[in-house]
Amino acid sequence: MSLSQHARAQAAAITPGGASPGQEKTPSDQLLALFDGHRLSPGQRRIAQYLVDHLTEAAFLSITELAERVGVSQPSVTRFAVSLGFTGYPALREALQPIALSAVAGVPGSREQLRRNELQAAVDAEIQNLENVRRLLADTDHVLEIGRELADSVPLTVLGLRISVSLAEYFAYAARRIHPDVRVVTRGGSVAYDALLQARAAGGGWVLAFAMPRHAKETLVALRAARSTGLRVALITDPTVGPLVEEADVVLTAGTGSRLVFDSYAAPGMISAALLQAMADARPERTQARLEQYEQAADQHGFFL
Repeated sequence: MSLSQHARAQAAAITPGGASPGQEKTPSDQLLALFDGHRLSPGQRRIAQYLVDHLTEAAFLSITELAERVGVSQPSVTRFAVSLGFTGYPALREALQPIALSAVAGVPGSREQLRRNELQAAVDAEIQNLENVRRLLADTDHVLEIGRELADSVPLTVLGLRISVSLAEYFAYAARRIHPDVRVVTRGGSVAYDALLQARAAGGGWVLAFAMPRHAKETLVALRAARSTGLRVALITDPTVGPLVEEADVVLTAGTGSRLVFDSYAAPGMISAALLQAMADARPERTQARLEQYEQAADQHGFFL
């Protein structure tokens, strides 16, 4: 199917005439369906959010007017339309206008309802991501084996660059409670390479890497550097198949919530917690001893309220 054919098929699917008999979609459902299943950048999500908030007006704006209202360039609007499967902004606007007219005509789906549905749809998408993780974790032997490998790697390097820094730091913070030597790499380039060389020289066998969209080029460089030093790579990433996966020895995938301006990471966080559990179970005596030592230190120094 050509791009223009795909765009026409999408437009038919989201207009009232494309709904199944007895299952006519509200304007809010139609608009959200337009964005569903597409990986949008934060800038593109700003455009989508403007359309959500100003549908009845925005659907009739020229590309110049829409770009000015959102505060982006005209090429950005064009790229946004193409990312949704349309040939350009005119084709997107043609699909939007019937939805806007149905909203004006009083079909259920006010702007407030649209916003409410949008936020609920984001939660629903995350629930689906967690359901997929639940199926992934059904193979407990696989997860436990990865946990054992990470537990036995001393030091254990945890890598996360750009948007993935927060996931790497969460994992490393918790892992330090049960593992004697956890090293975090949150900067790319020669800094990452130096840290990986030192970890390997100190006896480390594994690096656990987080790579969430949008995938950073320096993450790929770091994974290749890790393999060149002799480290094995366990990768937690989204289901997108790409060059990062080719550089990993073990891959665990989890979808990211992409309905809002910025992604949410409930599913990758769940995989991280499962791996931490597997590491703890792999070395129960060491885990217990370290946890007790930490609690004693926390009490002694008053770490917590």
